[in-house]
Amino acid sequence: MEPQAPVVSVILVNFRGADDTIGAIRHLGQLDWPAERLEIVVVENASGDDSAERIRAAAPHVKLIESRKNLGFAGGCNLGAKKSSGDIVAFLNNDAKPDRGWVREAVARFESSPRIGAVASRVLDWDGNNVDFIGSGLTWFGMGYKPHAGLPIPDKPDLPHDVLFGTGSAMFVRRDVYEELGGFDERYFMFFEDVDLGWRLNLKGYRFAYEPASLAFHKHHASMDKLGAYKETYLIERNALYTLYKNLGDEALDETLAATLLLTVRRSIARSGLDSTSYDIRKSSADLELTEAVPKDTVAALYAIDQFVQELPSLVKSRREIQESRATPEHVIHRLFLDTNAPSFTGEHFMKGYQRITEAFDVLDGPERTNVLIITGDPLGVKMAGPAIRAWHMAEALSGGNDVRLVSLEGHEDLDADFVLDTVKPGDNRAMAAHEEWADVIIFQGLAMALFPAIRKTQKILVVDIYDPMHLEQLEQGRPQGEEAWTRATADATNVLNEQLARGDYFLCASERQRHFYLGQLAALGRVNPANYADDPDLTGLISVVPFGLGHEPPQHEKRVLKGVHPGIGENDKLLLWSGGLYNWFDPLTLIRAVAKVAETHPEVKLYFLGTKHPHPGVPEMKIVTDSRALAAELGVADTNVFFNGSWVDYADRGNYLVEADLGVSTHHSHIETTFSFRTRILDYLWAELPMVVTEGDHFAELVEERGLGRAVPAEDVDALAAALEDLLFTEGELEQARRAIAEVRPEYEWGTVFAPLVEFVEEARYAADRVKRGEVSMARTDGRPAKRRRPAGQNGIVEDARRAGLLLVRQGPGAVIRKVKQRLGR
Repeated sequence: MEPQAPVVSVILVNFRGADDTIGAIRHLGQLDWPAERLEIVVVENASGDDSAERIRAAAPHVKLIESRKNLGFAGGCNLGAKKSSGDIVAFLNNDAKPDRGWVREAVARFESSPRIGAVASRVLDWDGNNVDFIGSGLTWFGMGYKPHAGLPIPDKPDLPHDVLFGTGSAMFVRRDVYEELGGFDERYFMFFEDVDLGWRLNLKGYRFAYEPASLAFHKHHASMDKLGAYKETYLIERNALYTLYKNLGDEALDETLAATLLLTVRRSIARSGLDSTSYDIRKSSADLELTEAVPKDTVAALYAIDQFVQELPSLVKSRREIQESRATPEHVIHRLFLDTNAPSFTGEHFMKGYQRITEAFDVLDGPERTNVLIITGDPLGVKMAGPAIRAWHMAEALSGGNDVRLVSLEGHEDLDADFVLDTVKPGDNRAMAAHEEWADVIIFQGLAMALFPAIRKTQKILVVDIYDPMHLEQLEQGRPQGEEAWTRATADATNVLNEQLARGDYFLCASERQRHFYLGQLAALGRVNPANYADDPDLTGLISVVPFGLGHEPPQHEKRVLKGVHPGIGENDKLLLWSGGLYNWFDPLTLIRAVAKVAETHPEVKLYFLGTKHPHPGVPEMKIVTDSRALAAELGVADTNVFFNGSWVDYADRGNYLVEADLGVSTHHSHIETTFSFRTRILDYLWAELPMVVTEGDHFAELVEERGLGRAVPAEDVDALAAALEDLLFTEGELEQARRAIAEVRPEYEWGTVFAPLVEFVEEARYAADRVKRGEVSMARTDGRPAKRRRPAGQNGIVEDARRAGLLLVRQGPGAVIRKVKQRLGR
């Protein structure tokens, strides 16, 4: 049964605009969205006219809330949200009309990730010719802006991306997130309340996703002209100060607040054309009057600053709550600001002041960001094996706060990612050198250091991912090659690892067992020494446990793949799943014999091997695959109780297989590779909350036994394995009990949890202390961190024009650059 669509509550705030509000309600009635899952709430914001009667008569089906006083846009929206009941709260200006797919496309975006707390719609003018909102930016002095507003639609395709805030004229927020944030800040009344809400939402760790397919059109009434444009100036200046003060981090606020106040004063003087030198005592004047006419636009800024002072006690409280609960570092949030160097005013007097302020204060530089290069030897695509999966999620975890490039040595497909994807073929050192030059931190798996001199000789911080002990793996993988080749392969792998262990600044392993093993190898290489030990006695700053991980959300069953679909596997059969590939160091033969034994009394027991042909072209099909097929045929269970997938399951599709399974299985021989292995397929079982039967001897076997996740049996014991399978599958309550235990364990292995030590290291990335002491690092500062390349503050003139043109080219395309040049020439 498909899950029911969420209820969406659309909030409209009406103030003396009944005609527009009734029109917006009419357009909402034409949405491609189930009427029973749509709630329309209209807040009549004390218009003082007949708006309420007219709206009630024209649209009796809407929920009409009448406010006793004008609460402004912020208060009106909050009242509407409080009186609504939907899972998602949508805000639509009463002078806007939604496209038919406005709600449907926004809801689809929410469903793509639980981290998305809000969705910003694409908003065009009423006729759909010019831009109202297709993204957001923030100046360094706290004023939100909408790039491209009022301009023709850019030539460059409009793609989904994350933004700092959405426009209050058309946006969606999850109800629980909206309530967690306390809704809009009603101190704002109107202007920048949407900027503040979006900023706070991002600080909480949620994503504000821009979805261009969720489309609305906006009229733009010039309502403030009737009330006095100076009042708009007052609200904008005051609310920008509120927004900056509440949400900016401590260090950034210390650098920015004084400059912001100075710029507010300069803007107010420039707006009026007054001469601020006229009161200089050195100027001769017979004017002794104590009063003079000053434009209200100038006074508005002065009043705004005074009201900022007046509200400081409540703002201090708000700031403390926001900063103490923030989950997003300053350098992460700063990337959503786009171009902070947007003066937002013109005129020679203002621009001279703006330049002087930006040159005197460090306000144009954002927080330091780190360039992280991740290298994997596996191909990146819809079919990915463990190393590529790990590298992909590593890039995702680090891209929130850093600029990340993920490079494959075996090619990549065109995948949607928040980081840069590239391929560098082994031997192309020139291409790798370009990435190395860009990077501050380099993270790699496998042979990258041996293959590329640029990595071997780098002066950048080097993080070595040794979660897969390749030299121990060669003890089994190389066995069929004969003694000479076997010895050479194992020695080569050991030498490669030793070179990495001698050179790295930080190491990642998969378990405490591995960590102890590698500490011994590091000690033999002289890396366990006083320099590294002095400030890090447990040496977690040198080598940390960063295991393989799993997704936050369990897999969903989107389609049938085995039960009732695959020939020989019935809808009600008991399905055992072997996730991942078949390699010589595993023991599928004992498992096949055990399944054949159980099938004698329970023919409904079926075993499916998920992958036999590795997606990496350099990994051949191993002998154990042939042996397994032959044994299944010999025992008469091939294609009746034992099945082999002849290829490799797509990474995104593997959840369907896991959900259909009743048990996960993994069996191996008892040897040193097993002792220090970390079977990543077990993470699939944890992800799907799938009970499992495994062989004793490794990290996960201990976990299975200690936490009750299934059964661990002795190696190569057919009877014990068969008994464990039968016991779990056919003893009432056993599977459910194991599933409950797995549900408690799985959060410990989520990607966000397991990568925490790596994310923390990269935030304060530094060279290993012994490498600094030995003089191996020429770029180190006194704290062991590399020197950062930062843009000089206050760039102006030709250099700044070139930088801004580059930003325009990337964000809007060449047509926008041409238009901007023409505008500049025209001026």
